[in-house]
Amino acid sequence: MKKIIETAAAAPEPTAARDRRQRVQSASTGLVVLKELAASGGRATLTALAARVGENPAKVHRYLASLMEESFVTQDSTQQYALGPQCIALGLAAMRLADPVRLSEPSLVRLRESLEVTCFVAIMGNHGPTIMRFEEPGLPVTVNVRAGSVMSLIWSATGRLFLALLDEPRVRKLAQEELASSPADLRVQLDEADPIGALQREVRAAGCATVRDTNLKGISAVAAPLFDANGHLCATLTALGATGGFDSSIDGPIAKALREEAKKISSALGHKVQLREDDVH
Repeated sequence: MKKIIETAAAAPEPTAARDRRQRVQSASTGLVVLKELAASGGRATLTALAARVGENPAKVHRYLASLMEESFVTQDSTQQYALGPQCIALGLAAMRLADPVRLSEPSLVRLRESLEVTCFVAIMGNHGPTIMRFEEPGLPVTVNVRAGSVMSLIWSATGRLFLALLDEPRVRKLAQEELASSPADLRVQLDEADPIGALQREVRAAGCATVRDTNLKGISAVAAPLFDANGHLCATLTALGATGGFDSSIDGPIAKALREEAKKISSALGHKVQLREDDVH
């Protein structure tokens, strides 16, 4: 019996299985070459690309030749390799599927279940920040907002993010109109000399927005930004709850969880965080 097992173990790998394994390995290496070319800014010399991949230039050249045959890679007059038209087609197809509302759904569920808070995702609509998807915990907080509700630009955490990070004339116009019609007891909470500008700078510095009893009495909220592949604000992720039991601090557990989920969604949307020069050195 032992002899039979040893013989079986030593038997050569079937040709079909070996060929299949080699094809998988080749495809994997080809994808690594393509990913490193993209990470190089979409253009690189053979020597630089081989160094990034950690392979012999001759081997990398073979993979580049195959990728060029399928138009995933091109070569210009300087002999540099660049991402080809097929990569552009793939990228455009992926961007069409990069819907922040759809991609936010798993995060909303996780936030609702882990923090037991009401949470939602909003986009900038024609009339202001508009809630697109709304999730409530088992014991929901009574609030008069639902999917389709338009949030305040100045007094809601959601609106403050759009006001601070979406630099558009229509947004500023809406904010100025809203400020002019706001009650005096709310306006005194803002900077007297530059109410909108000071609020924008505060939110930009924090990277997220919080409110306490401003948009809705007895309700506090935290909002984090969602960025698209171009680095533009495309939506916001917001959590809210009753002020007495809701930690709305910038560095609190709710804000931290919200920012982490927002980063995941932004990454899925194609956003890449750019390191500041101070972070590199």
